[in-house]
Amino acid sequence: MLTDFGYILLFIIAALILLGVMLTIAKFLRPHNPNEEKLTTYESGEEPLGNANIQFNVRFYVVALIFVLFEVELLFLFPWSVVFGSEELIAQTNGRWGWFAMAEMTVFIGILIFGLAYAWAKGYLDWVLPKPQIPEVKSPVPADLYAKVNERYKK
Repeated sequence: MLTDFGYILLFIIAALILLGVMLTIAKFLRPHNPNEEKLTTYESGEEPLGNANIQFNVRFYVVALIFVLFEVELLFLFPWSVVFGSEELIAQTNGRWGWFAMAEMTVFIGILIFGLAYAWAKGYLDWVLPKPQIPEVKSPVPADLYAKVNERYKK
């Protein structure tokens, strides 16, 4: 007789075997005829302009980090709000629990507001998109050779 963990192990083994069988069958059934155009960098139909090593605007990362920061704030606020109103904790501490929890969250939100004001004052939240610049890269391959390759694949 198998235990519950034995059944789980059997499901995992069966899933791995099924995955292996499906991938093997798919490898034999799929068409495999690569050509020069399929092997180019931009298979999606976009024509490459210049070098593919471009730098993204740092504002994307800054906005993403600020978003994550305020999401983490919400993760702290929800459990705090549930525990803050606990009558049992307030009764055990003679009412001091409520003031302590309120002061703690006021300091936390104050630090976050200060950080937001700092980012705003520094202009990190301004969304002015600069004109894209094609970077100059020193390459042993001459630029006219890239132009010839691009001309060859032009439609």
